[in-house]
Amino acid sequence: MFKGQFRHTLDSKNRLIIPAKLRDGLGESFTVTKGLDGCLSIYTQDRWEAMISKISMIPGTKKEARMYLRVLTGNATDCTLDSQGRIQLPQFLVAQAHIEKNCVIVGVADHVEIWSEEQWDSYEDLASESIDSVAETLTEYLQ
Repeated sequence: MFKGQFRHTLDSKNRLIIPAKLRDGLGESFTVTKGLDGCLSIYTQDRWEAMISKISMIPGTKKEARMYLRVLTGNATDCTLDSQGRIQLPQFLVAQAHIEKNCVIVGVADHVEIWSEEQWDSYEDLASESIDSVAETLTEYLQ
């Protein structure tokens, strides 16, 4: 399970250190793709394959399923850690997540997210303000 948040800096070659606390859970290779809410998502190979398999089972006549599958797979890239625990992100993903230099890496249970620091701070402020009502709305799923 992935948890915690870590602030790091993207270097001039789009390399990003993955925190040691997250590396073991990710394995040797993993998939990075466009995530929800403006971030990038990192999935272990097992999680990625299971997720794509489930989405692929939705009938191809469902427009939303086609769109989601295209966005996920069309923006996906396989990554491996270098000897210093870094990954190199493609420029198109860096641009999609509006990452300039400072970013936040967030463990989100079954995957990891990479956010621009500015977008994460805004999102976290918004989420903190509404966490009580969100918890109330989700109560039926949490019991």
